[in-house]
Amino acid sequence: MPEGGASISNPTANSTAKTDSAEESTTNPAANPAARPTASAAPPLRATAGRTGLLLTFLLGGLTAVPPLAMDMYLPALPEVTRSLHAPAATVQLTLTTCLAGMALGQLVVGPMSDRWGRRRPLLIGLAVYVVATVLCAFAPSVGLLVAFRLLQGLAGAAAIVIARAVVRDLYDGVAMARFFSNLMLISGLAPIMAPLIGGQILRVTDWRGVFVVLAVLGVLLAALVWVKLPETLAPADRHGGGFGAALGSMRRLLADRVFTGYMLTGGFAFASLFAYVAASPFVVQEIYGASPQTFSLLFGLNSIGLMIVGQINGKVLVGRVRLDRVLGFGLCVVVVAAVALLLMSLGAFGEVGLVPVAAALFVLMSAMGITMPNTQTLALVRTRQAAGAASALLGTASFLVGAIASPLVGIAGEDTAVPMAVVQLTAALVALACFTGLCRPWQARASAEGEDF
Repeated sequence: MPEGGASISNPTANSTAKTDSAEESTTNPAANPAARPTASAAPPLRATAGRTGLLLTFLLGGLTAVPPLAMDMYLPALPEVTRSLHAPAATVQLTLTTCLAGMALGQLVVGPMSDRWGRRRPLLIGLAVYVVATVLCAFAPSVGLLVAFRLLQGLAGAAAIVIARAVVRDLYDGVAMARFFSNLMLISGLAPIMAPLIGGQILRVTDWRGVFVVLAVLGVLLAALVWVKLPETLAPADRHGGGFGAALGSMRRLLADRVFTGYMLTGGFAFASLFAYVAASPFVVQEIYGASPQTFSLLFGLNSIGLMIVGQINGKVLVGRVRLDRVLGFGLCVVVVAAVALLLMSLGAFGEVGLVPVAAALFVLMSAMGITMPNTQTLALVRTRQAAGAASALLGTASFLVGAIASPLVGIAGEDTAVPMAVVQLTAALVALACFTGLCRPWQARASAEGEDF
């Protein structure tokens, strides 16, 4: 998108759009069309400039909230599902894994589709299928069918998060994009706070199937809001006309960029550390430490508040003042320290500890994600102007696939120990830090224009 288009929704975007040029010069524009600026006309959103800004933030925040809604509202019900469907905990955790894997694979399809046909059409189709799949989950008679329906739910729900990121890249550049991603965390961060709280309250009046009924209703409301309020942001002149081969070519060029791939893997493994907590915490908090579903929901919400607060500190205080590479490196180190503390407590290095120290370490780990997630996305997406859908798909797929692998590993030793959760979290955090230092190489000198803001 041309630089002038960034001012549609954020007056500061014009002044920061130039920060992309230094990063994008690291790839050959002639050999990498995905990284080449375009001089095409502004997207149709220009005609609705007065209605963008805050409204757009809430809309995109709602779309990025689809994954946490689909997974976190369901978390307090996991122990009940094991009893209701007479299935072991490891099998029930596969309902999380398949949903996450579906969201990962779905992004690889929907992202390039949105580069070819625009953002609105694939998004609305995806939301419609998501609602149908969620209704099927509510009536699943066995754990096997529930796993299958959760896979379909994830495949369809992928449209929401991948297109939301692509829309941001359509409209924003540089520092403005980093700040917008941080603002999105304030909106979408409400989902992991409210979802388990709502799930816990639903379980007071009905069973786990009622959770999916509520999710279906929320999906219908979100689809209606998108239909009415979200305009197209990708101009026809900016869409590629190729088919599947062109999409693969765009992804291949993006993966050939060592730094883009480094940020993609860094974000993916950092997300795996977070998702190990998402998958294991219902059993750790409720089964090992004896907390109620409502107490678990409150603790989960508190952790999400920490993530939101740190995300706002990142966007309002750090972005534009401290290079994002430095902020990201600090966040990864905090995740490693918190994971080490959790592992030591799980192994009994400090004797018998209660829920409070464990919850404190989990709070620190989750809060640090308010730094790592928006900054890895920004530093990766800033390297591409076109093919934002493909780039967003690769970022999301890496995160969700690695997270899907982490999910069953946390339950490999049963429900009576938190050691697997801590081991997976620490391993993922260390790999993320290694990818950041080894592939992104943040110590290398950047062009002066980028160094001022990034």
